Amino acid sequence: MTRANYQQINGIALAYIGDAIWEVFVREHLLELGLTKPNKLQRTATHYVSAKAQAFLIKQMEVQDKLNEAEWTFFKKGRNAKSHTSAKNTAVITYRISTGFEALFGYLYTSEQDDRLKELAQWCIETVEADRA
Repeated sequence: MTRANYQQINGIALAYIGDAIWEVFVREHLLELGLTKPNKLQRTATHYVSAKAQAFLIKQMEVQDKLNEAEWTFFKKGRNAKSHTSAKNTAVITYRISTGFEALFGYLYTSEQDDRLKELAQWCIETVEADRA
């Protein structure tokens, strides 16, 4: 399968694929921890994949200067995209920031920056775990 031209994909579509990519990283991590019960997996996953968690990670990326200019551009493309869905249990701004987070992962995936994607995903997982400790 050839990945789509990331420059032609809108922010919502990047977020759509990025959400799935981030979820796979989190699920693999939880299984590696030895978690196997569905309820425990789902509850634990929310610490990583919720809009609140993703907004926290973006803030940490900003504080630690983790992203380059292109990555910030694609984050903003997702954050500023007009979505026809609304936030369920979070503030609109948090939801938009999390959409930007997902678009960032979608950009890295569709632009085939696999090493950077893995590096950033690992950093995110470690950051969430450090915050939970």
